[in-house]
Amino acid sequence: MVEVDFTEVISRMKSERAITLEFNTSVPRPEPTLDEARAELATSIGDIAHKLFSKKYGPLVGTVTKTTAETLLKNAEENLYRAKGDATLIIQELVDRAFTSPKKKKK
Repeated sequence: MVEVDFTEVISRMKSERAITLEFNTSVPRPEPTLDEARAELATSIGDIAHKLFSKKYGPLVGTVTKTTAETLLKNAEENLYRAKGDATLIIQELVDRAFTSPKKKKK
């Protein structure tokens, strides 16, 4: 059998810098606001629609799709916010009814 001396390899490993998995050396981008995220998603949807459908429906299909997607996302967000408020009120009413003791009737 061949004997291998790993002391040289181990000493070299200890002397070298540790491997870093951080490839981005620039300052991290701050988290986007909801409006920025919505606009970026709508732009991406518009770009995809333009690439897929511009030959058949014309060059404005991407712009129209972007505007429509942004409007739909904003309306969906508003509807979800409103539904959350409604659900909160309903749950609160059910909890109040479930945990309050009914008044005893006098005979």
